[in-house]
Amino acid sequence: MASARSRTRLIERLRGLGIADESVLAAMSRVERHQFVDEAMTSRAYDDTALPIGYGQTISQPFIVAQMTQLLIAEGVPDNVLEIGTGSGYQAAVLAELVDSVYTVERIEPLFELVRRRLSGLGYRNVRARLARDGVLGLPDYGPFAAILVTAGAERLPTSLYEQMADGARMIVPVGASGEQRLLVVRREGTQFFQETLDAVSFVPLIEQRTDTTN
Repeated sequence: MASARSRTRLIERLRGLGIADESVLAAMSRVERHQFVDEAMTSRAYDDTALPIGYGQTISQPFIVAQMTQLLIAEGVPDNVLEIGTGSGYQAAVLAELVDSVYTVERIEPLFELVRRRLSGLGYRNVRARLARDGVLGLPDYGPFAAILVTAGAERLPTSLYEQMADGARMIVPVGASGEQRLLVVRREGTQFFQETLDAVSFVPLIEQRTDTTN
């Protein structure tokens, strides 16, 4: 009951901050954020703030999750989405409430193992988690994707993901050095790619290691 009331307050806050897509707000309402944080953090689970999840990583601020999701589906809900940076699994769960198939990659093995068990235990059968030492490489064997969402900050636009975008796809990605990141929307139209620069954001860095993807 307490978590339900807390989620309701969070949704009203997100609505007040400009999240207008009711399907996104409904998805955020259905996902229990306290399931995605350490037990010591559960009292803060529905605060609109990023929280540590270990290994130098964070669970994203709910507003950022809602904003990126809203941007991702702005021109229609995609059939499938590739998420780069699984983290706690919270963003993947929100996407799974809206999208038929979510593919998500994580480079930190203990987080990957934890999240795979967590998502399975919560019944998210439409999420396929993969361990990938370099998320920039994506999952070419499973593409092309109707949308790509990058949940770590890239110093430069990860153009290696372009070829995994289907025609008409959108990619939402934070780009820039620490303290200078901006949210970018990249759209593919045939062989051309167009980008739009949006708000300033702050994400943990996207690490490139250039090694193979492992199941």
